[in-house]
Amino acid sequence: MARFHNRKKKVFVKPIVKKNQQQQSNVDHITGSKIPKSFVFSRGKLPGPLRQLQMDLRKLMLPYTALNLKEKKRNNLKDFLNVAGPMGVTHFLILSKTESSPFLRVAKTPQGPTLTFKIHEYSLAVDIARSQLRPRCPQDLFKNPPLIVLSGFAAGDEHLKLTTTMFKNIFPDIDINSVKLSSCQRIVLLNYNKDTKVIDFRHYSIRLQPVGVSRRIRKFVQNHQVPDLRNLQDVSDFVTKVGYGSESEADEEAATVTLTSDLSRVNRASTKSAVKLQEIGPRMTLQLTKIEGGLCSGEIMFSEYGNGGNKRKADSEEDGEMEESDEDNGGEDNEEDIEESDGED
Repeated sequence: MARFHNRKKKVFVKPIVKKNQQQQSNVDHITGSKIPKSFVFSRGKLPGPLRQLQMDLRKLMLPYTALNLKEKKRNNLKDFLNVAGPMGVTHFLILSKTESSPFLRVAKTPQGPTLTFKIHEYSLAVDIARSQLRPRCPQDLFKNPPLIVLSGFAAGDEHLKLTTTMFKNIFPDIDINSVKLSSCQRIVLLNYNKDTKVIDFRHYSIRLQPVGVSRRIRKFVQNHQVPDLRNLQDVSDFVTKVGYGSESEADEEAATVTLTSDLSRVNRASTKSAVKLQEIGPRMTLQLTKIEGGLCSGEIMFSEYGNGGNKRKADSEEDGEMEESDEDNGGEDNEEDIEESDGED
């Protein structure tokens, strides 16, 4: 006689995320302002170096970006926009490539404006590291967003004011009265040259070194390791000996700060420390070519090429790759194809 087993089915219960909890995750609990989040993706085909530049830009925008954002060829701009809303994404950084040069679009979701930059030159983060004697990239360097410094944008032109506002809003606001010095580990510097009308884009790591302490002593305190004294006559030789490079870098008064709290074993409160910047990349030379009132569309608020034929030619080159990618989809929504593998956004 056949036996029937009563097997209990495993029921999967989808976790419920309350609406107010989702809103709290998008708001800074200190400043009370909305935390800007970003998608960095491409439109059209990109060569290998530009694909790596896309990954470098994603790391730069950490932690409030989708580092492992997956995109497919059939995804159009509307798909990204449909996904951006529920995830609290506020900005798009879009890379594209034409026959003449690559372009970077910085757009505010969901209704714009959109700033289009021509990339004259760029260097990848790996190229920057290879050019340095001691490249520095700690594991916790990208746990906090970078600071933003804008230089040379003081001119009264409206397009420069809009550029300043756009870049300021890409990164979270900081409260100078409550910010922790340990969270300030990176800085993004944008310098505008009014003569050449180009923007130098740089990305640095910030480190502090105590004033008047040699590099040998700093390493001894930080690493907790017993130094090798076999070839020395006295312990004082270890302290005073000048080794490879500059053991104690020049301490300029303009580059020193007095710490208000302890940061490490060698950087203590009420002591002076020298601020050192080390470039980590990527590096770009940008030129603002166009400002559109909408999301990659709408009224032309600014054009570097004026109203002549050069403007129409440049605009057609910039829009070619994006329009071709969007039209291939046939107007269908494929937002389910856009996903972040590790859930980070």
